Amino acid sequence: MTGFLRQEIDGGAEKVISFQVGKQEYCIDILKVREIRGWLGATPIPFAPNFVSGVINLRGIVLPVINMRQLLGNSVDQDGGRDVVMVVEISEKIFGFLVNSVSDIIDVKKSMIQGIPNFSSDREKGFVSGLISINDRMVGVLSLEMVAATILESVA
Repeated sequence: MTGFLRQEIDGGAEKVISFQVGKQEYCIDILKVREIRGWLGATPIPFAPNFVSGVINLRGIVLPVINMRQLLGNSVDQDGGRDVVMVVEISEKIFGFLVNSVSDIIDVKKSMIQGIPNFSSDREKGFVSGLISINDRMVGVLSLEMVAATILESVA
């Protein structure tokens, strides 16, 4: 859970943004999201890992688009007509995350984050650092550090 929520100020909550990847909902720190834009397609890159949809040009910056369904093991490719790209900054690197939809902005306190069950796969445990129960929904806390490490390791 390290790195997810910044120090709580006066017992207050931090804001996260939740999004759908297949049938699962995840969230990340809202301050890591630079913008959200509609999915118009990407330029494919030969021999890129299967989770890289290609690259897009965002106002002069070329950035990779990561298909989060592929990366997180949910290879069921839905319609795609409503997909969006979340432009995310991780450790001074910018990525586009291709997701099904953006759901909510949620106030989260550290005390709301629960551990991952032991029956989760090692891969899922690496990407998801905790779970939050909100209105009868379970939202996975995505570890951006692990996502970035996996992406950079795959293209090195």
